[in-house]
Amino acid sequence: MSAGVLGAFAQGTLSGEFMANANFYVRDSAINANNQLYNNYKSGGEAWLGLRYNYKGFTATLRMDAMQNSNLYLPGTPYTTFGIGSWSLSKDIGKASITGGYIYDQIGSGILFRSYEDRGLLIDNALVGARVKYQLTDNINIKAMVGQQKDVSAVNKFYGPIIKTFSAEGDFQAGNVHLSPGVGALNRTMDQTSMNAVVSSINNMEVEARFVPRYNNYAFTAYNTLSVGNFSWYAEGSYKTHEAIVDPYQSDSLYDAPGSVVYTTLGYAQKGIAVNLTGKRTENFSMRTSPNETLIRGIMNWQPIIARLHPQRLMARYTPASQDLSEQGTNMDLLITPNDNLTITTDFTYINNLNNIELYREAYGEFEYRGMKKWLFDGGVQYMHYNQQLYQVTPVKDPIVKATTPFLEVTYRINRKQSLRFEGEYMFTKQDYGDWAFALLEYNIAPKWSFSASDMYPTHLNPNNRDNIQTAVHYFNVFGAFTQGANRFTLSYVRQPSGINCTGGVCRYEPAFNGLKIGLTSSF
Repeated sequence: MSAGVLGAFAQGTLSGEFMANANFYVRDSAINANNQLYNNYKSGGEAWLGLRYNYKGFTATLRMDAMQNSNLYLPGTPYTTFGIGSWSLSKDIGKASITGGYIYDQIGSGILFRSYEDRGLLIDNALVGARVKYQLTDNINIKAMVGQQKDVSAVNKFYGPIIKTFSAEGDFQAGNVHLSPGVGALNRTMDQTSMNAVVSSINNMEVEARFVPRYNNYAFTAYNTLSVGNFSWYAEGSYKTHEAIVDPYQSDSLYDAPGSVVYTTLGYAQKGIAVNLTGKRTENFSMRTSPNETLIRGIMNWQPIIARLHPQRLMARYTPASQDLSEQGTNMDLLITPNDNLTITTDFTYINNLNNIELYREAYGEFEYRGMKKWLFDGGVQYMHYNQQLYQVTPVKDPIVKATTPFLEVTYRINRKQSLRFEGEYMFTKQDYGDWAFALLEYNIAPKWSFSASDMYPTHLNPNNRDNIQTAVHYFNVFGAFTQGANRFTLSYVRQPSGINCTGGVCRYEPAFNGLKIGLTSSF
């Protein structure tokens, strides 16, 4: 929660934040923006008001959530709810800290357990229950949590299964060697309603494929960060016991299997050079409140993504989501700064599933040049293979999207407060929509104003695209923002094609959008 101090309140401190979005839907059959939001409801939005109060080691939080014909829960379907979205009470007592209510926390990198909020995807999987943290020694801390996961389909609604976790972490220093080890354990116990749904699914399977489901699932993880001089190494290994798992590629049938994840990153950095290596192997590590939950609902953990995340509009269309059931891959990122004016970045990614079916390939190069007083140049190129059929779980004529995308960004500093930025991309591909062109012009007047206009256009439309769009159209976007102190107002007209929206390694497919968007964020 944002922390802007309002002032003294009963000798304590009260702070808070407010966020609101409003969408006005304009029907556009040319891009398939014609669901019930456009046909019937015309507008929708969401708002969050959060408060935090601190007093002598005591902390209280409260958040109101309001959704009115929102398109966040299931894009294309109106979602309406209102009420208290989260609350918590915490107290520090000596070396202990006790919390009750809606808890946002994680163990290790989040592979075993992570409860967090992402409003862009309407992920809010808070653990609703209790947490105790205790400092055993100056170097060792332990933590235990128990509760149920929040179900965002309505306020004050929770998934039935019970989640219990325990973790211990250390922090040790010896000369230039720094160790941060940790271990964690999790137990999820299914409720009877969830178990009945699993049993019903199993009974509909072929007799030879049936198995006896388990109420309890156990998972364990061990992790460590080692820093020695210029080197840093993080490693984590996780294991979960047998449980029923949904196979999304086999007509949603269930199978019984244990799961595991091995994840590591190795980095080296000194003046002028930095290199980072990442490796990951995942097998049957679906961590959900129950096998009945699909898509991004009921997820108890968060798996780090192997590939590089790109802010560029066209490259971001094909972000490879982390795969819970079958994934193995590596990534290498190299950054070189030969002088103060130039930075060169290269990145290589290789991802298959455990059957050695190609999932993702990337070769990426970028430069940033700062050698001119008022100019900044940033450009590069990406070559990419993306298994659209597996990542988006949809049959397509050409399952592997192969694309080459050069890009260039130029920023001109008019004076100390004003700047002008141009961004251009072109994606060469014969799959999905075919070739794309994108251009953006942005004008900033610090610290209050920002304006931009962009266009995205399929220059050689492929009629075999997954959305069956047969006529090429322009996807315009006009944006304006005004910032006054802790308040920020935004207004934009957006016309965007369907595609994948990702945050970290969590992605979902979203339908096309056409209309007006208004936003407000404020902190106090």
